[in-house]
Amino acid sequence: MVNKVDHIGVAVQSIREALPFYEKTLGLSFIGEEVVETQQVKVAFLQAGETKIELLEPLSSDSPIQKFLDKKGEGIHHVAFGVTSIKERIAQLKTEGIRMIDEQPRKGAAGANIAFMHPASTKGVLYELCEKQTKGGLARD
Repeated sequence: MVNKVDHIGVAVQSIREALPFYEKTLGLSFIGEEVVETQQVKVAFLQAGETKIELLEPLSSDSPIQKFLDKKGEGIHHVAFGVTSIKERIAQLKTEGIRMIDEQPRKGAAGANIAFMHPASTKGVLYELCEKQTKGGLARD
């Protein structure tokens, strides 16, 4: 069902302020950034071996990421699993009693199809299913 850990999402107040830690201190390679208007979030990806780190910056006070930051502060937001046939995976999880935030896949960063599992069904962890369509076209500002 899961091919790999695709990325780990980290909520931050400011990508610009967070990047030096990830690039200079940890030595991760910056891939690029983009805005995902539907989620009111700006994302930046960094390469960490076979996995990526996704920094998530809210674009408004109504952003789900801002609500997360208000409640929990900066830190790990979600773990994304790379999958194939995301619609089949959603259906399978639902038959196994997993509550889905997204009952149908939606577009996420880098053109991926994504769907989140509800933390109430996953021992308190927000997991994302991520089906890549093509290599992402992220760019640095």
